[in-house]
Amino acid sequence: MTHPYTYIDPNARIAPNVKIDPFTVIHGDVKIGEGTWIGSNVTIMDGTRIGKNCQIFPGAVIGAIPQDLKFSGEKTFVEVGDNTTIREFVTINRGTDDRGKTKVGNNCLIMAYSHIAHDCIVGNHCILSNNVQMAGHVTMGDWAWIAGVSAIHQFVHIGQHSYIAGGSLVSKDVPPYIKAVRNPLSYGGVNSVGLKRRGFTHEKINHILDIYRVIFNKGFNTTQALEFIEEEVSATDERDEIVTFIRESGRGIIKRYIKGASEEE
Repeated sequence: MTHPYTYIDPNARIAPNVKIDPFTVIHGDVKIGEGTWIGSNVTIMDGTRIGKNCQIFPGAVIGAIPQDLKFSGEKTFVEVGDNTTIREFVTINRGTDDRGKTKVGNNCLIMAYSHIAHDCIVGNHCILSNNVQMAGHVTMGDWAWIAGVSAIHQFVHIGQHSYIAGGSLVSKDVPPYIKAVRNPLSYGGVNSVGLKRRGFTHEKINHILDIYRVIFNKGFNTTQALEFIEEEVSATDERDEIVTFIRESGRGIIKRYIKGASEEE
C-alpha cells in the first residue's frame, strides 16, 4: 500500500495495512499504527509515533526539531493518538528536555495550517481549527476547542470542555467548562452548548454556572472566591476540577469582560 515514489527509511516501523501516498518521506525512528492513511508530500521525521486509524493530509510535517534555541539535539518525541485527523500543512514539533515529547491525544481534529510547538500536551477529543498557532509548553484538556486564527502563548493551560473564540490572543489560562471570547480575552459564560452535546445534565451545567458566578460576578478576589466555593458549594468532580485548575494556574486565569479594559488591566 506504499506508492513507488514514496521514500520510507528501512528502520521505520509501519503496520502492514498503512496506506502511504506518493512523494511522502518517512524517516527511520518512526512508528505508525495500523489503518492509518498518510497523504502526498507529508514528512514524518525521527521521534514520531502515530497511532491507529489516523488520517494525515498532504503537506503536514510531523516530528521536526523544536524551534527553540535551547534545544541541543536531545532524543525527544511526538506522539499522536488513535483516530486523530491532521489536515493540510499542519506542523507538530518534537519536545525538548522539559517534557521530552509533544503529545496529541486520541480522536482529535487538527485543521489546516495549525502549528503545535514543542512540549505541548493536547488531550483527547480536542479540536484546533484552521491556523491555530500554539507556542511551546501549552497544555490543553480533553474536549477543548480552539477556533480559527487563534494564537496561544507559551505555558498557557486550557481547561477541559472549554471553547476559545476565533481570532483570540490567549496569554492567560482558560479554566474548564467555559467560553473565552472578546479582546482582551475574557470569560464569556459556561460552554453550555458543548456540555449538552457531551451529555452533561441541566443540573450539572447550572452547578458549574453557579461556581463561575462566584468567581466572576460576586466581587471577590480569586482567593476569596475559591474559599467561598469550597465552603458553600457542594463538592463535585466539576467543582474540584475548577478549584484545582485555578489554584494551580501559573499564568493566572482570564478575567471577566470589562468594557474599555486593556490586556494589562
